[in-house]
Amino acid sequence: MPLKLRVRRKGYIILPKAIREAVGIDEGDEVIVELGDGIILKPAKRRVNEEEIRRSLRMHLERLREIQGRREPRPGELAGAYLEEEFE
Repeated sequence: MPLKLRVRRKGYIILPKAIREAVGIDEGDEVIVELGDGIILKPAKRRVNEEEIRRSLRMHLERLREIQGRREPRPGELAGAYLEEEFE
């Protein structure tokens, strides 16, 4: 399941919290960048569980879809949704 991210000023890309948690990337960690048909980012310290990433992304997207289309979220509703990039 592809995920579209926006490249920000100075080339910064924000990795959503759901992805960072799924692959075990914490603030200050290093990632490995590989070039091929595209760009591949891998945590330098842990193996990536692709199924766990897919599951985390599906859950994240489901939470966002539940909220989408409403004028305002209910109190506490966004507590489990990570909307870092949307509110920059």
